[in-house]
Amino acid sequence: ACVRRAAGYTGRDRRVDHVVTGRLLGYPMMLALLAMVLYLTIIGANYPSELLSRLLSRGETALNALLAALGAPDWLRGLLAEGAYRVLAWVVSVMLPPMAIFFPLFTLLEDVGYLPRVAYNLDRPFKRCHACGKQALTMCMGLGCNAAGVVGCRIIDSPRERLLAMLTNAFMPCNGRFPALIALITMFFAAGGAFVPALLLTGVIAGAVLLTFAATGLLSATLLRGMESGFVLELPPYRAPQVGQVIVRSVLDRTLFVLGRAAAVAAPAGTLLWTLANVHIGGASLLAWCANALDPLGRAMGMDGVLLLAFVLGFPANEIVLPIAVMGYLAQGSLGDSLGLAQMHALLTANGWTWTTAVSAVLFFLLHWPCSTTLWTIRRETGSTKWTLLAALLPTAMGMALCTAFTALARALGW
Repeated sequence: ACVRRAAGYTGRDRRVDHVVTGRLLGYPMMLALLAMVLYLTIIGANYPSELLSRLLSRGETALNALLAALGAPDWLRGLLAEGAYRVLAWVVSVMLPPMAIFFPLFTLLEDVGYLPRVAYNLDRPFKRCHACGKQALTMCMGLGCNAAGVVGCRIIDSPRERLLAMLTNAFMPCNGRFPALIALITMFFAAGGAFVPALLLTGVIAGAVLLTFAATGLLSATLLRGMESGFVLELPPYRAPQVGQVIVRSVLDRTLFVLGRAAAVAAPAGTLLWTLANVHIGGASLLAWCANALDPLGRAMGMDGVLLLAFVLGFPANEIVLPIAVMGYLAQGSLGDSLGLAQMHALLTANGWTWTTAVSAVLFFLLHWPCSTTLWTIRRETGSTKWTLLAALLPTAMGMALCTAFTALARALGW
C-alpha cells in the first residue's frame, strides 16, 4: 500500500503513529484496544439485557391475553406467542444491548482515526495472502455484523480482492455470536468477573484473524489466483470524536439496521422451532427425532445431536443457537426464561458436557455457515449463487475439520 498523509496531518500525529503503527507496539495496542472494547461490552450489556428481557416478557403476556380474548385456539396462541414472539424477544433482548455498546465504541475508534492504522498494520499479512490491506477494515466491521462487513467490502477496488474479503468475512465472530461465546468461556474457563472472559474472547478473536489469513491464502492459491493490487491508504489526522454524531450514526446506521434484519428472520424461525418442538411422532417430538439423527455426527465433532441441531435451526440468527440447545436439553415445547450461568452450566454438565465439549462448541461457533442475513447479502453483492454457497461451505468445512481433529486428539490423550 502507498501511504498518504491527509491534509492537516501534524508532527504530533507522526509521533503518535510511530507508536501506534510501530513494529514493537502496533499489534499489542490493537489487542489491548480490542480487549477493552469487549470488556466494556460485556460489563455494560448484562443489566440492560435482563431489563429488556423482563419488559418484553410482559409483551408476551399481553399478546397471550389478546389472543385469548379473540378466541384463538391453543395451537395458534402457542405458535404466535411462544414461538414467533418469544424467539423475537430473546433475539432483541440478547442482541440489542451489546450492539448499543459495541457499535458506538467501534464508531468512536473510526471517528478518532484509528481504524486506518489497523489497516496499515495488517496490510503486510494480507499482502502475503495476495489480498488487499483494506480487508482489515471490513474484517473489523464483521465483528459488529458480518452482513455489514460484506457490504463494507465495496471499499475494495479489485473485484478479486473484494470477493476474497466477502467470502472470508464470516470467519470473524459477529455480535450475534458474542453472547454464546462469552457464556461458554465464562462457564467453563473463567467463572467470575468480566476481565478474564474479555481476555479469552480477545484470544478467540485473534485466532479468528489467523483463520481469516489462512482461508484468504487458500482461496488466493486455488480458486482466486492473482497478485495483490496496489492502493493508496490515507492516514487522517487524529481528531477529537464528535460524540453526538457517533452515537446517532452508530445507532441509526448500524445498530437498528442490523437489529431489523435479525428481527425479520427471528420471528419465522420461532414459528418453525415451536412447530418442531410440539409436533410429535411415535411419542417423540420432531425436534427430538432430528437431534437423534444428527447425534452420531455431533459426537464425532465433540458435541451432540441437540447442539448440532441448534446450529442448524439457528441459521436465521446466531443469537438463538444456545437457547435452542437449552430448550432441547429441557425437552420443552418452547424457549423458556433465560437461565443464569450457574443454572445453565449445571444443565449442560448434566447432559454430558465437559471442557472439551465447550472447546468444540466455541470452535464451531467461530467456524460454521454464516447466518441467513449474511448469505443473502453475499448473494446480493456478488450476484452469484456459486460464491454464496462457497461462503457457507468454506467456514463449515474448516469448523467440522477442526472440531473432529480436536476431539480425536482429546480422546487419544484421555481428556
